[in-house]
Parts: sequence; C-alpha cells; structure tokens
Amino acid sequence: MTRDEFRAMAASRLIRLDGATGTELAKRGMPGGVCPEMWILENPDAINDVQTRYLEAGSDIIYVPSFGGNRAKLTEFGLESRTAEINRRLAELIASQHPEALRFGDLAPTGQFIDPGGDLPFDEAVAIFREQIEALIAGGVSGLVIETMFDLQEVRAALLAAREVCDLPVMVTMTFEPGGRTMTGCDAISALLTVQSLGADAFGCNCSTGPLAMKELIAAMKPFARIPLIAKPNAGMPRMEGGKTVFDLAPQDFARETAAIVEAGGSILGGCCGTSPEYIAALSDALRSVRPPEIRPTVAAAVSSARQYRELTPSAPFAVIGERLNPTGKKALQEALREQDMDLVQDLAQEQVDNGAHLLDVNCGMPGIDEAATLRRVISEICLFGGAPLCIDTTDAAAAEAALRLYPGRALFNSISAERYRLEKLLPVAAKYGAMLVLLPLTDQGIPATLEERIAALETILQEAAKYGIGPEDCCVDALAMTAAANPESPDLTLGMIEYAAQRNMNTVCGLSNISYQLPKREIANAAFLGMAIGRGLNMAIVNPSSERIMDTICAGDMLRGKREGMQQYLERFAQVEKAPNRQEKSKLPLEEQVRLALLHGSSDMADCVQTALAAGFTPAQLVNDILIPAITEVGQKFEEKTYFLPQLVRSADAMRQAMEVLNPLLSQEPGGTVAARPKIVLATVRGDIHDIGKNIVGLMLNNNGFDVIDLGKDVAAEKILAAADESGAKIIGLSALMTTTMQEMDGVIQLAREQGRGDLHFIVGGAVLTDDYARSIGAEYAPDAMATVHIAKKLTENDKKA
Repeated sequence: MTRDEFRAMAASRLIRLDGATGTELAKRGMPGGVCPEMWILENPDAINDVQTRYLEAGSDIIYVPSFGGNRAKLTEFGLESRTAEINRRLAELIASQHPEALRFGDLAPTGQFIDPGGDLPFDEAVAIFREQIEALIAGGVSGLVIETMFDLQEVRAALLAAREVCDLPVMVTMTFEPGGRTMTGCDAISALLTVQSLGADAFGCNCSTGPLAMKELIAAMKPFARIPLIAKPNAGMPRMEGGKTVFDLAPQDFARETAAIVEAGGSILGGCCGTSPEYIAALSDALRSVRPPEIRPTVAAAVSSARQYRELTPSAPFAVIGERLNPTGKKALQEALREQDMDLVQDLAQEQVDNGAHLLDVNCGMPGIDEAATLRRVISEICLFGGAPLCIDTTDAAAAEAALRLYPGRALFNSISAERYRLEKLLPVAAKYGAMLVLLPLTDQGIPATLEERIAALETILQEAAKYGIGPEDCCVDALAMTAAANPESPDLTLGMIEYAAQRNMNTVCGLSNISYQLPKREIANAAFLGMAIGRGLNMAIVNPSSERIMDTICAGDMLRGKREGMQQYLERFAQVEKAPNRQEKSKLPLEEQVRLALLHGSSDMADCVQTALAAGFTPAQLVNDILIPAITEVGQKFEEKTYFLPQLVRSADAMRQAMEVLNPLLSQEPGGTVAARPKIVLATVRGDIHDIGKNIVGLMLNNNGFDVIDLGKDVAAEKILAAADESGAKIIGLSALMTTTMQEMDGVIQLAREQGRGDLHFIVGGAVLTDDYARSIGAEYAPDAMATVHIAKKLTENDKKA
C-alpha cells in the first residue's frame, strides 16, 4: 500500500481497525509467561481464527502480531538473535492466511527509556526499530503501526526508522493517562505536532481509557491535525467479576460511544483491551452510514517540545524567543560550553522561561568546541527539565542534523537563507525532521540593500522550501534587523519587510537587540522599535525576556491588538508582577537552600553539593531530615500536581541516591547515632507480565522515602512473592501488571496469602489497566502512580505501628 493510497482511503471512508489480540489468543490457549510471537508461529491456527473473525466483523486493517518483536523485548526470552527471522515469519504467516487484507506490522515499546533522559542512546533505539521494520517489510506488510507508546522520543525513534527504511504508510498511537498526558508527561497535541511533521500518516490514542475520555483527546487534537486521527479505546474500565477480569462496556455500548468519536474528529477507529470481534462487528454496524470528518486544521502551525506546544501564527499571541543561550559576547557561557558545565545552561534556560520566554533559541557556534556534540548535550539538558520548545540556531549542517535528530519535539530552525549552502545543505535536514523554518533574506552576495531585493530573496527561499512540502504557514520571515547606528535607513527597511510578510499572513520575527547595537540607552531604542514593529505585524522576536520594558511592551501590544487572552494577561501582569530571582541572586542563597534546589533540579553533582554542606558544618542527620526528605517530598508533590513529570522525578530520585551514598556511612557514626530500621516492602510484576518500567520507578521513589525495597523483578509467581515477604519480614507487597491478561494474577497472589493465613499482609496494586474499583474488589489498595504508592505505604506503616 502506498502512502497516497492510504490518504485516499482515509479521505473516502472511515477506516476500521481490529480489536484486542492478546486476550483473544489467551482464549485460544496461549499461556502466560511465554513469548507471544513464538507461540503464534508455533500455533498459527489461533491467530488465523482471531484475525479471520476480525475481518468478518468489518476490520479494514489487521495488525501483524509483532507487538513484542523488537530485539530489546525478545531478549527477555533469549530470542534476540532471531529478531529478523521472527518478524519476517510473522509477516509472511499473516500474508499467507489473509493475502487480500491490509496487514500493518506492529511496533511497540522496547521497555527502556531513551536519550535524552534515558540510558538507551537514541540512534541505538532507531537501529532496534529499523531491524524489526526491515524484517516486516521483507515479510510483505502493507504498512506499519507504532502503538501503545508513552514516550514521545521512542515514537520518534520508531518513526524515523520507518521513514529511513521505506515509504509505507505509518500510523502512530500513544497511551494517555487520566489528565491527558502520557506517563512521561507528553500531552496529545505536542505529540501530534511532532509526529505529523516527522512523516506519520495518522496519529491518535490507544489503550488506558474508554471511548468517552478518548473522544476528549481527539477533539483537542482536531484543530491542529493535518492527518487522520485514530481512536482505539478499551471497552471501558476493568473490574473483577467471578474471578475474571471484565470491562464496563458491552459491545453495543462500546460501539455507540466509539462511533461518537467521529464527531470529535476521529476517522480511524478500533478497539483495544477488553474488545473482541463482537465489539468490532457492533462498531462496524454503528459506522455503516457515517462519513469521515474533513481534515481542516484551524491552527495553521505550531512548534512543540515533549511536554508543551506553542502556536506560531500571526493571529496568535506574540511569541517570545529567549536569546540568552547564545555564546556570542558571553564569556561565562563560552567557558561553560568549553568545560561541558551544564549548570549555567540550565539556569539560563529556566530564568528565561520564568521571565516569560515561550521558546528558547539555542546556539553553540563558537571556536574550540565540537558544535554538533555540544548542541546535542545542551538540548539533552534543557529537555530533561524544561518544557519550552526550542529554536535550533546553527549554520553548520552536521550540527543541525545532530540537534534536530535528537530533539524530542517539533523545533523552529534558525535559519534558511537564499545562500546556496543553506538551501542545499541545511534545508533538506530541517525538512527531514519536520522543523518550522526561520527564513533569512540573505543571498550569496550578502545583505540585500533594498526592500525589493530582500523580498526577491525571500521568494527564492519559499520556492525551494515548497519542493520539500513546506508552505508559507510553516515559515517565519526574519525581517533582518540591522543597527541604526551604521545605517539610519535600516529600521525602515526592517519595518517594510515585516509589513510585506504580514500582508501575506506569514509569521514575522527579528533579533530585536540588533537594531540598537552600539547605541546608548539601548533598551529604550529596542522598546520603541518593538512597538513600531508590532504595529506593522511583527508576531515574534528573539529578545532577552529579563528586560521588563520589552516584556511590558509585548504584553501591552497583545492587549491593544485584541490577541487571545491579551486583556487577561495584561491585567494579571500589571496587577502584580513577580520577578524571578536571577543566577547571581540564587548563588547568594543559604547553603541549605542550594542543597534543596540541587535536589529539586536533579543536579548531576549532588554528591559534591552534599560534601560542601558537610564541610560547612551541617550534620548528616540535619541534611537528611531537614533538607533532603522535605525536598524529595516536594518533588513528589510537584509530580502529583503535574508540574513535574517522569524525567524530573527520575532525575531528582537519582540526585537523592547520590546524596544518600555519601550520607549513609556517616549517619551511624554520629554521637549516639544509629540508622533507624527502614520498613520493608516487596515489589513484583506478576506472573506472565514482563513490563516493569512503572514498578522500577515506584521502587526508586519508595527507596528515597525511607523504605527498604525488595524488588523481585517481573514475571514473578505468587509463591515466590509471598516467600520473599516471609523471609524479609515485609508487611507490604506491591504488585504491578500492565496487561488485562495478567491483572487477574494479582487476585491470585492475594487469594494465596489468605489461604496461607497471612492476614497481616497489605497489598498495593498498580498498572495502566487498573482502577480503584478493581483494586478494592480483590482486597488491595490502588496506587495510580509512584507517589501515591509512597503515600499509601506510609499510611499502612503508620497504621501497623499504632496497632
């Protein structure tokens, strides 16, 4: 199937996908704990029966059962050397059974976190998915689907692998939790913006929730969507009934609620956990006379990070691009980049965001460093904590490739000019990674002297960009602000360029401070010119957001021009202005506050920070009880409030680990000091389930909050779990399961404990498919996330002490 054929199909009618596969195979005899991919190859009649019934129910596309077929997952079963063979044979098997059907090869998570923020290098992740994709193509798949993803960077790795290997249609679905974000904090709109610019042919959601919640996500994405939207919801929420896992929605109810997603903008529909061929048949009936929604985005363009997006259109509020992450003329930043000291980089990034920057310009062009490697390092550091989208600023093609390949979002690229080098070397790179473009009206002859010549240069760039499918809406015209000190006509030329682009309804941007170079009282000149430029249509600027005069002017401009929320922002800003502390002020903070901030920010030199505090006279007990424990508790609160997300949680937890490695040996040496016994807790992913990322994060947070964690790993039998509790004396057991096919194993563990007379044990359960009602039905406490587990474990421990 070609991408054009897929687009035509999606435009002409609603596309129906299949439903759950794992539970259907379990009904046909697949036991828990086996490698599903190998079991299918050994029992081909089972998958044939499942997919035949889905096709008879109306499915237009069936998934090749290669969900766990990547090398990282097959390693769990010692099958990594057979990765290519297994995937090729699976694709060939489904092709032989259903030669007329559309068969999409299934790509799913590796189970590892990817750089930035994870241990798996990004290009290694790309290679893992490339190996699987090449084998699926060799087996004859019609297309590819990347599904059940929670990490946008892993989606990017799989999608880039696909686009570098083939031109087949690629669908992408991610799993969003209540609140509309993935486990790593990615929201649906940011994810959509990233994947559609990177070449996905459809995007949406699967698993974790029922149709009603998924409808809200689809509706939120529709104004930004240039590609079809997918919804593959669960059959409601699970519960235990008669010792079995059942879901809320019957087939007809599921069909009615899922069909309503079309009104919200969904045009590719199917089912996930709890669904079966009966559900897809009911859905097909409900969709029989329904036409697909028209794809017509009302938001022309936007950029994104992994956790935040920013609309960039002339009608949107003014976009401030922070200028301070550029080493030109900044000796401290130059030195920091040479020494690979990222603390200053993080401080400058955070200060600019705190002061109102919506994007951050990142430039590492300076002598004496590897620009590509440094740019990657800077981007990694900023992305771990920062949410603001980035403007990648470089004229070096290798640096552009390195930065845009790693960046987990849709970047703004600064810049493409009419110079031959940039058109031939930079434009293809920026286009490959889906970046929005800053267009700079320069030519190989230099800076055009007249407005007409600048317009001609701009038109040349637009013509070249169009060859890569990049339209004017994805471009921002740099109006080329030059110093008035050298040429008094420069400001008028810049304003003329702004007005020309604005009349074409294009974004306009300029490096504001250039206009006042070598003039006295530069801030006054900058602010005056800014007001004039806003009046001509300027809607973006690269500025220092710590300048209150500039930020006040921008705020007033949005209010006076009637921009969305402009009046509200104006009133909020001038009713009470709170100035963020700058870096110098932070360095003057008391040492205990510096330690606290180091942990909150997940400082990589946390151990050195603790050593400094010890040398200054703080005792180990003071550091632990008065600073570190309150700080890690604050991290947990931020995570619960959704102001921190998984990367920050993990990084702060690692900083806590560094601190305790220094302090633990010292605690027992203090006068009369003994280390208090830590309450024990056993953690395990239940039998048949090999997913353990969530459990590992829970263990990290429990350890940092004073618990002694006995982690048994994944696919653990009930007998082993209870034996570990007995041997260690633990009174709390935490159980994890990600799949509906394995969640009933939790009940098995609890029932076995009751049979053994272990009424003293407490059980906490968690996992993407679980609910509080389900937990209560099996006699357990439900923890929706890591910090909830900590709170419950503390409560249970305190209750036991009182008893």
